Amino acid sequence: MDGHPYCHRIGIHNMARKPVGLIYGVDDTPPFGVSVLLGLQHVFVMTAGWIMVVVIVTTIGGTEDQVANVLRMSMIASGIATILQSLANSPLGSGYFCPISAGPAYISASTIAGRTGGLSAIFGLSMISGLFEGLLSRVLPKLRPLFPPEVTGLVVTMVGVELITLGTPRFLGFQNGDGPHGTATAVAALTLATMIAPTVWGKGKIKLYPLLIGLVTGCVCAHLLGVFPTARVEQALAAPMFSLPRKAVPGWSFNVDLLPAFLIASLASTLKSVGDLTLCQKINDAEWTRTDMKSVSGGMLAGAIGTGLSGLLGGIGQSTFSSNVGLSLATGATSRAIAIPCGVLMIVLAFLPKLAAFFSVMPDPVMGAILVYVACYMIVAGVQVITSRMLDSRRVFVVGIPLIFGLSVDMVPGLFRGVPHHLQPLVSSSLAVSTLLVVALNLLFRIGVTKRQVLTFTHGVDDPDKVYEFMQTRGGAWGARRDVIMRATAALDEFLESTTAPGLVTGPLHAEVTFDEFNLDIDVRYDGTPFALTSARPTVEALAADATAVVGLSSFLILHYADRVTSEAVDGRCHVHMHFEH
Repeated sequence: MDGHPYCHRIGIHNMARKPVGLIYGVDDTPPFGVSVLLGLQHVFVMTAGWIMVVVIVTTIGGTEDQVANVLRMSMIASGIATILQSLANSPLGSGYFCPISAGPAYISASTIAGRTGGLSAIFGLSMISGLFEGLLSRVLPKLRPLFPPEVTGLVVTMVGVELITLGTPRFLGFQNGDGPHGTATAVAALTLATMIAPTVWGKGKIKLYPLLIGLVTGCVCAHLLGVFPTARVEQALAAPMFSLPRKAVPGWSFNVDLLPAFLIASLASTLKSVGDLTLCQKINDAEWTRTDMKSVSGGMLAGAIGTGLSGLLGGIGQSTFSSNVGLSLATGATSRAIAIPCGVLMIVLAFLPKLAAFFSVMPDPVMGAILVYVACYMIVAGVQVITSRMLDSRRVFVVGIPLIFGLSVDMVPGLFRGVPHHLQPLVSSSLAVSTLLVVALNLLFRIGVTKRQVLTFTHGVDDPDKVYEFMQTRGGAWGARRDVIMRATAALDEFLESTTAPGLVTGPLHAEVTFDEFNLDIDVRYDGTPFALTSARPTVEALAADATAVVGLSSFLILHYADRVTSEAVDGRCHVHMHFEH
């Protein structure tokens, strides 16, 4: 080996295996007609994002014409970003179907900017937010310690909680503080039931379209029971069939005082995207273990382009839309091919005001039922991500404190009313509060997180079971994944088996095991002959004829158990280092 350590890396542990429950996985291509229907279904869900546009523009005193134009420009940016998001094997895009639309992260910052500088300030600062997100996406893979499963899982859970605040008032018929409304609740309950039924009991392709089934049923019931928004239907009928979208106001403006609010909104949107894309990875891989930050980085860049383009055209900030991820999970259709019809439909609707208006007249009880439906999947999926690791005391506080104070935003209205206005985006929603707290506490509690233990073993003196007991005890105490501990145990056992070969080891050996949540490393030190690494499988004849051939067999197996192995001599002592990704 010419004095250089031999290093071997394998990638078999990173191969995704399609979960049994998926009908169309990320790499599958549904028939064209099915893709269009699924894309249409997702567009209906994305109309919830249009509410954000209406809230922002009307809050700052915008006209109905301005609302329509800001909405149409945002739709174009959403459609393009959704298609870019699905690009695979590219620095741009995550390779997953994770639609992008106007989200709640930018409501507070955009409202403050709009009241101060008008729509032009929202457009200009949204462009800067897109640039900031793009720069952040390039360094994201180096920030992996910021996003362990308990952090991303909590973000996904809190996204589901935020859907509750949007969905349940509509479900129960609360309007202008009055409610609940019995008729509206009945429509919402029937809509929800007709979505749950095909999901739980449906067979075959019917399980792909629960939202469309519920939507049609809900709209018909709303019409029969008189809770369909008649005025909004008349407004939709009056809209032209085709027109070119245009900016609501000319130009862009920038206010340095408002920049921190948008950068904070960008950070909240970024962390939300990490949670959404982590969930996309998890639901598409039956053997998911950790977030692929390279994929997330590409997805963030697609979202950054969406936000920057939206500001350039005259729309509002964009982010991944969690409701659609929940819908993909519910229907078992996560194919990235669905992104094309979904994105194209969004763009086309921006040029067809009449059709776009019909999408936006969905009765509130029906919209509430849809939001409750997808929130169920988001909350439970987030909890599953959190509990994919054993929750020791440190993780309990990392998750528990942000959860408590995040929920307090919605449970105790006005709790953070006294916070200075420039810090309001930090406490504007349960998602913002819990996200910032979970990241901060994760960094704080990482102090002392690295664990180290040394095992001393002497052949003929120590029981071979000593290795198994040591690794099981340490792995449980550290909260390590069981499959990683089992592979590490097997690799260390194989090395000990090889030390029975004459002359390889003289005296006791010391195995230093180090664990830091993301890596498990075993450094074996001993006196004797350097361990020869080989990826060639020894033949049965060689094993029978040569007693030292057991070293080759052990080497072959160790290289397949570990993610990386090196063997070298340092200062007269032999070292074998085994690395396992966690």
